[in-house]
Amino acid sequence: MTHEPIPHWPGELVRIGDQQVYVRSTPDKTGEPALCVHGLAGSSRNWTDLIDLLRPRLACDALDLPGFGDSPPRPDRRYSIAALAQTVAALIESREQRVHLIASSLGGTVAVKVAAARPDLVRTLTLISPALPDPRPHLDQVHFAVLSLPGVGPRLLRKYDVLPPRNRVADVITTCFSDPARFPVERFATEVAELARRDTLDHATAALIGTIRTLTADFFRKGRHTGWRDAARITAPTLVIYGSDDRVVDPRLAGRAAHAFANSRIVVLPRTGHLAHMEHPEQVAAEITIMLDATAQRAREFPLAPAG
Repeated sequence: MTHEPIPHWPGELVRIGDQQVYVRSTPDKTGEPALCVHGLAGSSRNWTDLIDLLRPRLACDALDLPGFGDSPPRPDRRYSIAALAQTVAALIESREQRVHLIASSLGGTVAVKVAAARPDLVRTLTLISPALPDPRPHLDQVHFAVLSLPGVGPRLLRKYDVLPPRNRVADVITTCFSDPARFPVERFATEVAELARRDTLDHATAALIGTIRTLTADFFRKGRHTGWRDAARITAPTLVIYGSDDRVVDPRLAGRAAHAFANSRIVVLPRTGHLAHMEHPEQVAAEITIMLDATAQRAREFPLAPAG
Protein backbone atom coordinates (compact mmCIF):
# COMPACT_ATOMS: atom_id res chain seq x y z
CA MET A 1 0.00 0.00 0.00
CA THR A 2 1.48 3.37 -1.01
CA HIS A 3 0.91 6.65 0.80
CA GLU A 4 0.80 10.11 -0.70
CA PRO A 5 4.09 11.88 0.09
CA ILE A 6 4.09 14.66 2.64
CA PRO A 7 4.31 18.28 1.43
CA HIS A 8 7.73 19.92 1.31
CA TRP A 9 8.58 21.91 4.43
CA PRO A 10 8.05 25.68 4.35
CA GLY A 11 11.05 27.97 4.08
CA GLU A 12 12.30 31.54 4.02
CA LEU A 13 15.28 33.58 2.90
CA VAL A 14 17.74 34.03 5.75
CA ARG A 15 20.36 36.78 5.74
CA ILE A 16 23.86 35.83 6.89
CA GLY A 17 26.27 38.72 6.53
CA ASP A 18 26.24 40.00 2.98
CA GLN A 19 24.46 36.99 1.51
CA GLN A 20 21.08 35.27 1.69
CA VAL A 21 20.16 31.59 1.65
CA TYR A 22 16.81 29.88 1.51
CA VAL A 23 16.21 27.57 4.48
CA ARG A 24 13.39 25.09 4.98
CA SER A 25 12.44 24.10 8.54
CA THR A 26 9.84 22.05 10.38
CA PRO A 27 7.26 24.14 12.26
CA ASP A 28 8.19 22.51 15.57
CA LYS A 29 11.71 23.14 16.85
CA THR A 30 11.93 20.36 19.43
CA GLY A 31 15.03 18.20 19.31
CA GLU A 32 18.72 18.76 18.74
CA PRO A 33 19.57 21.12 15.85
CA ALA A 34 20.58 19.59 12.51
CA LEU A 35 21.37 20.99 9.09
CA CYS A 36 20.98 19.19 5.75
CA VAL A 37 23.06 20.12 2.68
CA HIS A 38 22.04 18.92 -0.80
CA GLY A 39 24.14 17.78 -3.74
CA LEU A 40 24.85 19.08 -7.24
CA ALA A 41 21.73 20.57 -8.88
CA GLY A 42 19.67 19.51 -5.85
CA SER A 43 17.79 21.60 -3.31
CA SER A 44 16.38 21.61 0.20
CA ARG A 45 13.38 19.65 -1.13
CA ASN A 46 15.62 16.57 -1.34
CA TRP A 47 15.43 16.19 2.46
CA THR A 48 11.66 16.34 3.06
CA ASP A 49 11.09 12.70 4.00
CA LEU A 50 14.28 12.20 6.02
CA ILE A 51 13.60 15.34 8.05
CA ASP A 52 10.15 13.99 8.92
CA LEU A 53 11.56 10.62 10.00
CA LEU A 54 14.20 12.19 12.23
CA ARG A 55 11.64 14.17 14.24
CA PRO A 56 11.41 14.78 17.17
CA ARG A 57 14.96 13.56 17.88
CA LEU A 58 16.39 16.19 15.51
CA ALA A 59 15.08 19.60 14.54
CA CYS A 60 16.34 19.78 10.98
CA ASP A 61 16.89 22.77 8.75
CA ALA A 62 17.72 22.25 5.06
CA LEU A 63 19.31 24.99 3.00
CA ASP A 64 19.54 25.70 -0.70
CA LEU A 65 23.22 26.22 -1.50
CA PRO A 66 23.98 29.59 -3.16
CA GLY A 67 22.65 29.67 -6.72
CA PHE A 68 20.44 26.60 -6.26
CA GLY A 69 16.81 26.13 -5.27
CA ASP A 70 15.51 29.47 -4.00
CA SER A 71 18.89 30.83 -2.88
CA PRO A 72 20.45 33.66 -4.88
CA PRO A 73 24.14 33.38 -5.77
CA ARG A 74 26.80 34.59 -3.36
CA PRO A 75 27.62 38.27 -3.95
CA ASP A 76 31.09 37.23 -5.16
CA ARG A 77 29.61 34.55 -7.47
CA ARG A 78 32.10 32.00 -6.11
CA TYR A 79 31.18 28.29 -6.17
CA SER A 80 34.36 26.73 -4.80
CA ILE A 81 34.12 24.12 -2.05
CA ALA A 82 35.76 26.62 0.32
CA ALA A 83 33.23 29.33 -0.57
CA LEU A 84 30.23 27.01 -0.16
CA ALA A 85 31.68 25.76 3.14
CA GLN A 86 31.99 29.35 4.32
CA THR A 87 28.29 29.89 3.59
CA VAL A 88 27.29 26.73 5.48
CA ALA A 89 29.55 27.60 8.44
CA ALA A 90 28.15 31.14 8.57
CA LEU A 91 24.58 29.78 8.66
CA ILE A 92 25.45 27.43 11.53
CA GLU A 93 27.19 30.25 13.40
CA SER A 94 24.08 32.41 13.03
CA ARG A 95 22.09 29.70 14.85
CA GLU A 96 24.55 29.87 17.79
CA GLN A 97 24.36 26.09 18.30
CA ARG A 98 26.43 23.15 17.13
CA VAL A 99 24.54 20.97 14.67
CA HIS A 100 24.29 17.42 13.45
CA LEU A 101 25.47 18.03 9.88
CA ILE A 102 23.86 15.79 7.22
CA ALA A 103 24.96 16.11 3.61
CA SER A 104 24.81 14.41 0.22
CA SER A 105 27.17 14.23 -2.79
CA LEU A 106 28.57 17.75 -3.47
CA GLY A 107 27.08 18.79 -0.13
CA GLY A 108 29.09 15.98 1.45
CA THR A 109 32.32 17.50 0.13
CA VAL A 110 31.27 20.87 1.54
CA ALA A 111 30.34 19.31 4.90
CA VAL A 112 33.73 17.57 5.12
CA LYS A 113 35.40 20.96 4.68
CA VAL A 114 33.21 22.50 7.40
CA ALA A 115 33.73 19.64 9.87
CA ALA A 116 37.51 19.65 9.30
CA ALA A 117 37.97 23.42 9.59
CA ARG A 118 35.32 24.17 12.21
CA PRO A 119 34.93 21.24 14.64
CA ASP A 120 33.31 23.67 17.08
CA LEU A 121 30.24 23.81 14.81
CA VAL A 122 29.61 20.08 14.22
CA ARG A 123 28.27 17.57 16.75
CA THR A 124 28.03 14.62 14.35
CA LEU A 125 28.51 14.25 10.61
CA THR A 126 26.45 12.13 8.22
CA LEU A 127 27.64 11.84 4.62
CA ILE A 128 25.55 10.21 1.89
CA SER A 129 27.59 9.30 -1.21
CA PRO A 130 30.03 12.19 -0.62
CA ALA A 131 31.69 13.42 -3.82
CA LEU A 132 35.27 12.89 -2.68
CA PRO A 133 38.09 12.27 -5.18
CA ASP A 134 38.12 8.82 -6.75
CA PRO A 135 41.49 7.54 -8.09
CA ARG A 136 39.65 5.23 -10.49
CA PRO A 137 38.57 7.29 -13.52
CA HIS A 138 34.93 6.85 -14.46
CA LEU A 139 32.48 8.36 -16.92
CA ASP A 140 31.19 11.11 -14.63
CA GLN A 141 34.71 12.45 -14.09
CA VAL A 142 35.17 12.64 -17.87
CA HIS A 143 31.79 14.40 -18.28
CA PHE A 144 32.67 16.87 -15.51
CA ALA A 145 36.07 17.58 -17.05
CA VAL A 146 34.49 18.34 -20.43
CA LEU A 147 31.76 20.52 -18.89
CA SER A 148 34.46 22.45 -17.02
CA LEU A 149 36.16 23.64 -20.20
CA PRO A 150 35.64 27.37 -20.84
CA GLY A 151 33.09 27.86 -23.60
CA VAL A 152 32.48 24.13 -24.05
CA GLY A 153 30.50 23.54 -20.86
CA PRO A 154 27.88 26.26 -21.39
CA ARG A 155 27.46 25.16 -25.03
CA LEU A 156 26.83 21.55 -24.04
CA LEU A 157 24.42 22.57 -21.29
CA ARG A 158 22.46 24.74 -23.72
CA LYS A 159 22.01 21.68 -25.97
CA TYR A 160 20.83 19.66 -22.98
CA ASP A 161 18.53 22.45 -21.79
CA VAL A 162 16.51 22.40 -25.01
CA LEU A 163 15.15 19.01 -23.92
CA PRO A 164 11.76 19.27 -22.19
CA PRO A 165 12.10 19.68 -18.40
CA ARG A 166 10.17 16.45 -17.79
CA ASN A 167 12.75 14.52 -19.84
CA ARG A 168 15.63 16.03 -17.87
CA VAL A 169 13.97 15.29 -14.51
CA ALA A 170 13.32 11.70 -15.60
CA ASP A 171 16.96 11.38 -16.65
CA VAL A 172 18.20 12.53 -13.23
CA ILE A 173 15.89 10.09 -11.44
CA THR A 174 17.04 7.21 -13.65
CA THR A 175 20.67 8.08 -13.00
CA CYS A 176 20.38 8.64 -9.25
CA PHE A 177 17.91 5.94 -8.15
CA SER A 178 18.56 2.21 -8.18
CA ASP A 179 14.82 1.79 -8.77
CA PRO A 180 13.35 4.91 -10.42
CA ALA A 181 9.87 3.66 -9.56
CA ARG A 182 10.59 4.60 -5.95
CA PHE A 183 10.47 8.30 -6.83
CA PRO A 184 6.98 9.52 -5.80
CA VAL A 185 4.85 10.18 -8.84
CA GLU A 186 3.10 13.01 -6.98
CA ARG A 187 6.38 14.92 -6.72
CA PHE A 188 7.41 14.55 -10.34
CA ALA A 189 5.31 17.50 -11.55
CA THR A 190 6.77 19.70 -8.78
CA GLU A 191 10.32 18.93 -9.93
CA VAL A 192 9.43 19.56 -13.58
CA ALA A 193 7.92 22.95 -12.67
CA GLU A 194 10.98 23.81 -10.58
CA LEU A 195 13.36 22.95 -13.41
CA ALA A 196 11.30 25.03 -15.83
CA ARG A 197 11.55 27.95 -13.38
CA ARG A 198 15.32 27.56 -13.11
CA ASP A 199 15.56 27.66 -16.90
CA THR A 200 14.46 31.32 -16.65
CA LEU A 201 17.10 32.35 -14.08
CA ASP A 202 20.18 34.17 -15.29
CA HIS A 203 22.43 32.56 -12.66
CA ALA A 204 21.28 28.93 -13.00
CA THR A 205 23.80 27.84 -15.65
CA ALA A 206 26.64 29.74 -13.97
CA ALA A 207 25.87 28.02 -10.65
CA LEU A 208 25.85 24.58 -12.25
CA ILE A 209 29.04 25.16 -14.26
CA GLY A 210 30.76 26.75 -11.27
CA THR A 211 30.08 23.80 -8.97
CA ILE A 212 31.02 21.28 -11.68
CA ARG A 213 34.34 23.08 -12.13
CA THR A 214 35.07 23.07 -8.41
CA LEU A 215 34.25 19.37 -8.15
CA THR A 216 36.45 18.58 -11.13
CA ALA A 217 39.33 20.54 -9.61
CA ASP A 218 38.85 18.67 -6.33
CA PHE A 219 38.83 15.29 -8.09
CA PHE A 220 42.25 15.93 -9.61
CA ARG A 221 43.84 17.93 -6.80
CA LYS A 222 46.72 16.38 -4.89
CA GLY A 223 48.37 17.25 -1.59
CA ARG A 224 47.13 18.68 1.67
CA HIS A 225 44.08 20.46 0.24
CA THR A 226 42.23 17.36 -0.97
CA GLY A 227 38.90 16.26 0.44
CA TRP A 228 40.43 13.06 1.81
CA ARG A 229 43.01 15.08 3.75
CA ASP A 230 40.16 17.09 5.22
CA ALA A 231 38.38 13.85 6.11
CA ALA A 232 41.39 12.68 8.12
CA ARG A 233 41.19 15.84 10.25
CA ILE A 234 37.59 15.30 11.34
CA THR A 235 37.04 14.40 14.99
CA ALA A 236 33.23 14.37 15.11
CA PRO A 237 31.45 11.00 15.09
CA THR A 238 30.85 10.28 11.41
CA LEU A 239 28.43 8.08 9.48
CA VAL A 240 29.18 7.52 5.79
CA ILE A 241 26.49 5.87 3.66
CA TYR A 242 27.03 4.54 0.14
CA GLY A 243 24.55 2.93 -2.25
CA SER A 244 25.49 -0.44 -3.74
CA ASP A 245 24.05 0.62 -7.12
CA ASP A 246 25.35 4.20 -7.16
CA ARG A 247 26.24 5.23 -10.73
CA VAL A 248 27.72 8.59 -9.67
CA VAL A 249 29.93 7.84 -6.63
CA ASP A 250 31.64 4.43 -6.64
CA PRO A 251 30.55 2.48 -3.52
CA ARG A 252 34.00 0.85 -3.48
CA LEU A 253 35.17 4.12 -1.92
CA ALA A 254 33.66 2.79 1.32
CA GLY A 255 36.98 1.07 2.00
CA ARG A 256 38.93 4.30 1.68
CA ALA A 257 36.37 6.11 3.82
CA ALA A 258 36.83 3.56 6.60
CA HIS A 259 40.53 4.42 6.71
CA ALA A 260 40.14 8.18 6.25
CA PHE A 261 37.48 9.00 8.86
CA ALA A 262 38.89 8.21 12.30
CA ASN A 263 35.67 8.10 14.33
CA SER A 264 33.34 6.57 11.79
CA ARG A 265 30.81 3.95 10.80
CA ILE A 266 30.60 3.05 7.12
CA VAL A 267 27.44 1.56 5.61
CA VAL A 268 26.71 0.32 2.07
CA LEU A 269 22.96 0.03 1.51
CA PRO A 270 21.85 -2.68 -0.93
CA ARG A 271 19.62 -1.88 -3.92
CA THR A 272 20.32 1.82 -3.43
CA GLY A 273 21.51 4.51 -5.84
CA HIS A 274 23.12 7.90 -5.37
CA LEU A 275 20.35 9.50 -3.28
CA ALA A 276 19.85 7.05 -0.42
CA HIS A 277 18.05 9.66 1.71
CA MET A 278 15.41 9.99 -1.01
CA GLU A 279 15.24 6.39 -2.21
CA HIS A 280 15.36 4.72 1.23
CA PRO A 281 14.80 7.47 3.83
CA GLU A 282 13.69 4.97 6.50
CA GLN A 283 16.98 3.07 6.31
CA VAL A 284 19.02 6.27 6.38
CA ALA A 285 17.05 7.56 9.38
CA ALA A 286 17.66 4.25 11.17
CA GLU A 287 21.41 4.45 10.53
CA ILE A 288 21.55 8.05 11.78
CA THR A 289 19.63 7.04 14.90
CA ILE A 290 22.15 4.27 15.59
CA MET A 291 24.97 6.84 15.42
CA LEU A 292 23.11 9.31 17.63
CA ASP A 293 22.43 6.61 20.24
CA ALA A 294 26.08 5.50 20.23
CA THR A 295 27.28 9.10 20.56
CA ALA A 296 24.90 9.77 23.45
CA GLN A 297 25.97 6.53 25.17
CA ARG A 298 29.63 7.48 24.85
CA ALA A 299 28.92 10.92 26.33
CA ARG A 300 27.27 9.27 29.34
CA GLU A 301 30.14 6.84 29.86
CA PHE A 302 32.90 9.40 29.30
CA PRO A 303 31.39 12.77 30.31
CA LEU A 304 34.71 14.60 30.15
CA ALA A 305 35.52 13.40 26.63
CA PRO A 306 34.29 15.31 23.55
CA ALA A 307 30.86 13.98 22.63
CA GLY A 308 31.03 15.27 19.05
